[in-house]
Amino acid sequence: MEIKIKVLNLYAGIGGNRKLWEGVEVTAIEYKQEIADIYKHFFPQDKIIVCDAHQYLLEHYKEFDFIWSSPPCPSHSRIRKCCAVERGQNEAIFPDMKLYEEILFLQGYFKGKWVVENVISWYEPLIKPFESGSHYFWSNFVIPNLNAKGREHNAKIDCLEKRKGFDLSSFKNLETDKKLLLRNCVEPEVGKDIFEAAFKHQQARLI
Repeated sequence: MEIKIKVLNLYAGIGGNRKLWEGVEVTAIEYKQEIADIYKHFFPQDKIIVCDAHQYLLEHYKEFDFIWSSPPCPSHSRIRKCCAVERGQNEAIFPDMKLYEEILFLQGYFKGKWVVENVISWYEPLIKPFESGSHYFWSNFVIPNLNAKGREHNAKIDCLEKRKGFDLSSFKNLETDKKLLLRNCVEPEVGKDIFEAAFKHQQARLI
């Protein structure tokens, strides 16, 4: 009988990080129903729940072996701050400290493997992360050098679909911008490399 690793995928989006995981039983948390529906289309075997990921982590963290969290990044983004300060296109906002709440919570209470992902921030990070491409990764295991690319804000939808491996052409009349959904996807290869780094011994036993 195959032993599956129980994974909690927080702020799941359409599932870029999850795309190449194997030997897993995934619970995905997404706050917006239409995005959860897209995730479910690509990963029908996963359990997906539409709710507040931050609260779900607090209430259910003990149920999992591995937790991946990708909290919303705009308040930490250098691009957004640049647009606010230099171009006046955005309002000034407080950085959302739920990011660091989750890092500290996982450090202090979670006994499994975990990773928190976000963009490189406009400020010096309060807790030192691993850095790759335009991403920060915090974890309780060593993350290898990654080929994590930038979000490519000017890339066309078809190019992003090819790069991320998600064809969204069948989804019509979405409220959420398709380009945003694809840009926010962690590259599947990066998700795979990080997962395998966390569980390389378990993966060897499952083969």
